[in-house]
Amino acid sequence: MLSSIFVSYLPYALVTSFTPGPNNVLALHTVSQNGWARGKNTLLGIIAGFFCVMVVCALGCYQLNQALPALAQALRYVGAGYILWLAIHVARSKPAKEAHPQASFWKGFLLQFVNGKIFLYAITIYTGYVFPAGGSSTMVVQPFLLTLMGTAGFMTWAAAGGLFQAFLTKHYRPFNYAMGAVLALCAVGMVV
Repeated sequence: MLSSIFVSYLPYALVTSFTPGPNNVLALHTVSQNGWARGKNTLLGIIAGFFCVMVVCALGCYQLNQALPALAQALRYVGAGYILWLAIHVARSKPAKEAHPQASFWKGFLLQFVNGKIFLYAITIYTGYVFPAGGSSTMVVQPFLLTLMGTAGFMTWAAAGGLFQAFLTKHYRPFNYAMGAVLALCAVGMVV
């Protein structure tokens, strides 16, 4: 059951993890400006904070699903709406042009608690994919899987450094359209 649930949300998780967001931009900027040795604390902070947010969201969504299953079911449609909004936003977005300040473990860690993208990522997966598939029993594993997916995304951006940023800046339109289309399909799949 865990593998079928994971496969069901994998497209959404991949797109969300690998498209530009606060973690990906911070990781890219930190490593491209400071290198791996000085940037590793920021990356560790992002991982630790990301995992904490995934656990908090898992506990909150689980409690909500137990106490008010109808509300948790309704959040599935809210999640689908959010994914559609995100699809449009991703398809229309342009590369960021502003520089970010030098970061540390705590900046990477604390960013997670104000990073709306990962809260919505977790809540959407828990209420839109895990609970409807009867995956409450897999909730212990889900924060680890979601953190692994998120980490794969921002570490890819960090590894690519300035090279990936240059590619996305040059080819941002087709990339964003493709990512937007995948997200729109995920939204439709959640409610159909």
